[in-house]
Formats: sequence, C-alpha cells, structure tokens
Amino acid sequence: MKLGMNINYVGDFAASVDRVVELEHAGLDVVWVAEAYSVDAVSQLGYLAAKTNRVEIGSGILNVFSRSAAAIGQTAAGLDMVSNGRFILGLGASGPQVIEGFHGIPYEKPMSRITEYIDVVRMTLRREPLEYEGKTVTIPLPEGEGTGLGKPLKLINHPVRSEIPIWWASLMPRSVRATARSADGWLPVFFVPGEFQRVWGEDLRVGTAERDPNLGPLDIGAGALVAIGEQFIGDEAERVLDVGRPFTALYWGGMGARDKNFYNTIAQKYGYEKEAAEIQDLYLSGNKDDAAAAVPRDFLDRSSLVGPPSLVKERLGMWREAGVTVLNVNVAPGEDAVRTLENLRQLLDD
Repeated sequence: MKLGMNINYVGDFAASVDRVVELEHAGLDVVWVAEAYSVDAVSQLGYLAAKTNRVEIGSGILNVFSRSAAAIGQTAAGLDMVSNGRFILGLGASGPQVIEGFHGIPYEKPMSRITEYIDVVRMTLRREPLEYEGKTVTIPLPEGEGTGLGKPLKLINHPVRSEIPIWWASLMPRSVRATARSADGWLPVFFVPGEFQRVWGEDLRVGTAERDPNLGPLDIGAGALVAIGEQFIGDEAERVLDVGRPFTALYWGGMGARDKNFYNTIAQKYGYEKEAAEIQDLYLSGNKDDAAAAVPRDFLDRSSLVGPPSLVKERLGMWREAGVTVLNVNVAPGEDAVRTLENLRQLLDD
C-alpha cells in the first residue's frame, strides 16, 4: 500500500511544497493537488515535479468541462515529461455549481464526458490521430461546423510514457460502474473500509465484470484522518476525531443544492438518512457549528485511523483487504507528519 497526501487549494503553497519535499524522504509515495475553483492545479503540479525526485504527482482532480479532451491529453503528456514519468491523471466531473457558476458551461452528461475524455487522452498518449465521435466529444468538428478545415492530428511529441494512470473521482452508481470498467484507479470520498460495499459494491462488481483485463486490477485511493499513539483513547481520541466534523458537515450539508448533493446521498447510503437530512437543514440555514456537532461519531471513527498502534495496525488490514492501494493520509493537527508517515510505514511493513 502506498502512502499519499493532498495539498489543499488554500494556504501557503510554498510551505506545502517544502513539506512534500521533507515527506518524500520520509516515505511519501503520492501527492495530490486539488483544483476546484482555486488557482489551477497544473501549474502547481509542474512546480512540484521540479522540486521532487521520487514522489508521484497526481491531479486530484481536473474537471472534464473546463478543458478540452485533447488539452487534458497534452497536459498529461507534459506533466509526465517534466516529472520523468511520475504523473497520475485524476479526473472528475466536479458539480453544477462550479461548472455552470464558475466556468459558465452546461453541466451535461458528466459520466459520458469522463468516459470519452479517458478514451481521447489514451489516444493522445499513443500518438494516434485524434478522430473520435461520442456523445460529448467529436474530433475533428463535424461537417457543417466551424471552418471545415479541421483534420485528425496526433501529438507532435513522443510522451515519456504511452500509458499514464488515469484515476476517476466518482460517487454515483453509473459513474462508479464506468470507473471500474475503464479507469486505472478510483478516488472515492468518505470511504469506510468495512461498509463501502453497501454503498458501491454492486456497481464495482458490475463494472469490473466488463473491465478490459489488460488494464489490470482497479487501484483505489482513499483518505483517512491519522493519529497514532497510546494516548489516543477516550477523550483524546474524541478530540482528534472532532477535527473531521467541519469538513464532513460542509460536504454532507453544504456542497451542492438541497436536492442535488452527491455527498449527502452517500451519507444516506451508509445508513445515516436522518443525520444527513438534519446536517443539511442545519448547514443550509447557517448553523454550521450545530451541523458539525450532528455528524455521527461512529462514522468519524470508522473512516479514520486514530488510536494506539495495535488498533491502527488492525484497521490498516481492513483498508488493505478492501482493496485500497493508496492511503491518502490526513495527519491530525499537532501531530508530526514525518513521524506519522514513518509509523504508518512500519505498521504496514510489520
């Protein structure tokens, strides 16, 4: 199992990069850069490529609406070049509030769009002439559109790799099935190793049954709040777990409209129907602290790695058994990130 971390899209980027360089020496395997509607992730990934030597750099995620499919193929080839073969392309659909509100692009057919972008990116990296006709992507423009001068072109440069891992941040049933069918990796959110099958299990099975064997097994990258130590029991464990309350409340309650919040739907599928409704009502009415307080404690506990080494080691086994290949670590505030990574690595290797 690899160890990964996210660089937040707010905060001191230079300090975050310095920390990545330090953690690379401590055993960090993957660093992900988010984008949302912050500064673009691509420029940050290029800078990270220049400052690091071994760690893989991943977009976590680039949306498939604000760039053309060919442009994302170019970007993947370019970031793989400047990182000497260390790039992971993370793709997602984002949501209508960002795509329509920030980019001014209709949020239409997101699942089909990602599937077709994956096809075009792979064609680009193989230096095939881009000739593609899908539901959302048509290259070149069809007859009657534009000047009529477009023709199939292939990437001029020879990429470092003709195949770059493409990961899909999917949540909803059809998208999860498509992820298992066509992506190299899956980036779920709010992953509970002992319970995720009730949310996504059937969709993963259906998609895997249609998967090209040449792709190999689907990688899974899942995040967890981490604090390791004999002191993390009782009230001290509670204090650390409380760190996850505002983030969870934000996503379950405020990330999307009342009738279109994918994260709230996931919470309901985990069995928190009542709590999900209450958190959303509180959050959307402006009571963010009460919404955070309403986040179920058992969810925070089961989705985290907080406790004595023996407990964390046992739970790491559950994450591994669930198929997680990249554990994205969120080090608890006040804990030493280098020591935490070293402890995790030791527990994984024992």
